[in-house]
Amino acid sequence: MTPTNWPDTALADCDIPTPDADPGPSELEQWVAAAFDLGGPISRADPGYAPREQQLAMSQAVARAIARRETLVVEAGTGVGKTFAYLVPALLSGGRALISTATKNLQDQLFMRDLPRLCQALQTPARIALLKGRGSYLCLHRLGHARHSDELPDRRAVLALSRVERWALQTRSGDLAEMEGLDERSPVIPLVTSTRENCLGSDCPEYRDCHVVKARREAMEADIVVVNHHLFFADMTLRDTGVAELLPSVELAVFDEAHQLAEAGVQFLGTLLGTSQLLDFGRDVLGLGLAQARGLQDWQGLQARLERAARELRLACAGPLASGGREVRGMLKLAWKERAGRPEFTQALDEVTEVAQLAIDMLGTVAETSPDFVRLHERAQQLRKLAQVFASEPDAADVRWIDLSPHQARLVESPLDIREAMQEQLGAAPKAWVFTSATLGDDDRLTWFTEPAGLDEARVLRVGSPFNYAENARLYIPRAFPKPNEPDHPQEVAALAARCARALGGRTFVLTTTLRALQSIGDDLRWHFEQNGDDIMVLQQGAAPKRLLLQQFLEHPQAVLVGSASFWEGIDVPGDKLQCVLIDKLPFPPPNDPLVEARVQRLEASGRNAFAHYFIAEAAIALKQGGGRLIRTEQDRGLLVVCDPRMAGMNYGRRLRAALPPMTRLAEEAEALDWLELLAAERA
Repeated sequence: MTPTNWPDTALADCDIPTPDADPGPSELEQWVAAAFDLGGPISRADPGYAPREQQLAMSQAVARAIARRETLVVEAGTGVGKTFAYLVPALLSGGRALISTATKNLQDQLFMRDLPRLCQALQTPARIALLKGRGSYLCLHRLGHARHSDELPDRRAVLALSRVERWALQTRSGDLAEMEGLDERSPVIPLVTSTRENCLGSDCPEYRDCHVVKARREAMEADIVVVNHHLFFADMTLRDTGVAELLPSVELAVFDEAHQLAEAGVQFLGTLLGTSQLLDFGRDVLGLGLAQARGLQDWQGLQARLERAARELRLACAGPLASGGREVRGMLKLAWKERAGRPEFTQALDEVTEVAQLAIDMLGTVAETSPDFVRLHERAQQLRKLAQVFASEPDAADVRWIDLSPHQARLVESPLDIREAMQEQLGAAPKAWVFTSATLGDDDRLTWFTEPAGLDEARVLRVGSPFNYAENARLYIPRAFPKPNEPDHPQEVAALAARCARALGGRTFVLTTTLRALQSIGDDLRWHFEQNGDDIMVLQQGAAPKRLLLQQFLEHPQAVLVGSASFWEGIDVPGDKLQCVLIDKLPFPPPNDPLVEARVQRLEASGRNAFAHYFIAEAAIALKQGGGRLIRTEQDRGLLVVCDPRMAGMNYGRRLRAALPPMTRLAEEAEALDWLELLAAERA
């Protein structure tokens, strides 16, 4: 991957680094500096390119980490250009690299846009590969079964399956993301993709043409492989994604959007039993039983009992919520102690064990007839084992809880952090590790991220944003405002949001910390606009898929978008279509969350102040993420409003304000509205 046609004067010879002396910039650092210079390959490829001091500092640190096989943690503010800052050294190093991102969308952006552009600009003929989880790829074997499935709920699903079948004839990658218009919630997707449980591996008749196998083979042959955090951690526990084979062979591992790494790890390093597992298993048993062993066992009776076991388990998890008729909205985390030991909960787990044993016995009679039945038999054994795990006492080092949503329940046992798992990885084959995000902490050592990730010895770099926040952004924290625990707080947030949106002509986000506040504020906003005759639309999370809501906001910016958790980060609305962001209250973690409770207990047991070390640090990170939606380019201008007087009046408010970019602070609402009216006038 050596670049060609670069000026020889860009480089100088240097010695191999030794522990006794700093030899100065490595050859790679000099290559990287030359790449980012005016007149260098990046500026020649992009007429609008301008060097950024922060980007160069980060790229040099990454190059040094690669040359010395160090571990580096970089917090890079919005606008630094961190993607190029790590990709350029990765490409110029000539070694193999693994790039992990937070989401499949970011994976696609790296693979389809950023890496090809840089390879062309740097003239590095690197082989790049994209590797996702098996659920992202079409399974040809299961597609064949889906044609005869009784699980298609309606005509729309039948039509979607027909589209998948036509696409299957011409796709090379089998990546379902290629299919435009295929809803990620479509009931067809589980029918045409595989899981670790139902994959037949080398026994599959379609193994030679398997898209998952091809993707993993391409990854093993590539110079740069793009994965995601979920895939990385799933492989740590399951050894089923291909990353385990890949990781020892790379010289560099980069984790972008690293602030999401710990939660992804906690999710995948634990143990999970969900009602959806029972329903999926029952669906597969019925489909295969009727197709290949009709009449040999009562497959319909088994599926009905599995469905009943799933239903009873969810009801036992819901407990008083179900008997009280309360509607579950979103995802609730319930403490394990609230349900464990209750007769109905114990009975529900016993029923799962019994129906799993029944499935083991029934499938054992036909297992020799097909590899599919062998896998189903193994899945039944795993379900029985999971039920027995959750019927016993948890390990003292782990925490258990119940995730409850409108349609399913999940029993979860998890470690409190990823520290031990990451230290095991870092202690394996030596390589360079780079972790980066715009938000990794609010102190110089970035301990919010480095401590739970086991990166205490890592080199840390913080580079601020190149944007002129003082000139282009304003921060308003109303002092004379109800506190979040007062009953009229949501109504006052909505009233202030309505005044801001009216002054600006829409172009406003309202970010809430709870789904209850989201509903209340959304309803009140509509009332305000109707009463005043404003032609401002209210777009509310849950009314439509996230992607559609954002599309509507971009097409009709005379709107207010009200969103909760998923809208606090990963949303990019540059330009003047978003010029005001309101946050309803300080985003402290919910103290009754079982994972939060366990982390607090551990901190207090070690003599530390949980509020200072955990709650404020978590709120600072979330504030940086939410406030970061406002200014996305050097030309953006806008107003951030935090509707929580504690940020202005409490001692810890100074720390939270310092976590935000250096916006000019406004003292009065009139100043805030004047600023918005000025922005509106500039657009006219």
